Amino acid sequence: MHLRRPIIVLAAIALMATITGSPSSSAVAQTSGAYPAPSGAVLRPTAPSAPTTHPHFARATNTSAKKPPRFRKKVLPIRHKAGVSRPAHLKPIRYHGGPVMTGPTHLYLIWYGTWDGNSATTILPDFASSIGGSPYYAINAGYMQMDFSTVGPEVTLADQIADAYSQGKRLTDTDVRQIVSAAIRAGTLPKDEHGIYTVLTSADVVETSGFTTSYCGWHSHARMQKADIKFAFIGDPTTQGLTHCSAQTVGPNGNPGADAMVSVFAHEIVETVTDPDADAWYDSNGNENADKCSWTYGKTHQVNGAKANFSLGAREYLIQQNWNTGKHQGCSMTPLN
Repeated sequence: MHLRRPIIVLAAIALMATITGSPSSSAVAQTSGAYPAPSGAVLRPTAPSAPTTHPHFARATNTSAKKPPRFRKKVLPIRHKAGVSRPAHLKPIRYHGGPVMTGPTHLYLIWYGTWDGNSATTILPDFASSIGGSPYYAINAGYMQMDFSTVGPEVTLADQIADAYSQGKRLTDTDVRQIVSAAIRAGTLPKDEHGIYTVLTSADVVETSGFTTSYCGWHSHARMQKADIKFAFIGDPTTQGLTHCSAQTVGPNGNPGADAMVSVFAHEIVETVTDPDADAWYDSNGNENADKCSWTYGKTHQVNGAKANFSLGAREYLIQQNWNTGKHQGCSMTPLN
């Protein structure tokens, strides 16, 4: 979810403006709002100007002389309070030149740890099998890339495998990447640049970089087997901090941990398809589409003593809203444009 966005150095642009006598308006500086840039943060390369014929194709540009790091992630921060800050709603989301996932998108689930008898193994696959073509997912059709192609509507659950603690019960971010890489290298899962590989950890597994203390999930990408692979981490927060990663301690499907994971899963999917390489769609604070709506749900109803806002297949879910781009920007569960 949130990558700590770098502050873009515009000294060269200012110098050029001084020399030529005309200011430059082609670069927009990204500032680090709630998520400051870490030490050694990299700057992004300038991308060519977007076509101007599309009225909703807002684009930001910046400059750089450095290459991006080999590993970076975008995190969904823990739930400190219901809803996001007002400034996040006021800032428009903009395009920065990178690709989107035009589809079809293939979901791969890696069940890491112990999941015997846990209904999560049916709840999450049911969601993954049904989200494509839903009104909620259709919001992503507003996100396009340089050739005007958009995020496609087709999403399939391509495969799922089990991993019984191949990297132990304490995982680093690199361990998560290794779990995905090992599955592809061994042929257990195919190498698929149209895929999103999600590592789902059982409640006894700790992701040491901050699961339930600073974030609830994250997505990233890396070169694996000479391919650009998109992957994500989502853990079961039941024993490590359910209230930090869920709006309620009950769930519409009777499994609070799994229901919390579904909301994070939806969040990571829509962010990955609209910003797979962290260089496509985000606002000036680095917020991606789902970040701008994190921990907001819109209109809800009661199911099994729990709140829900989304009917999909035979199940009800409570998932965070998505951000609409275009003429009418804002959070919702259905397209506004």
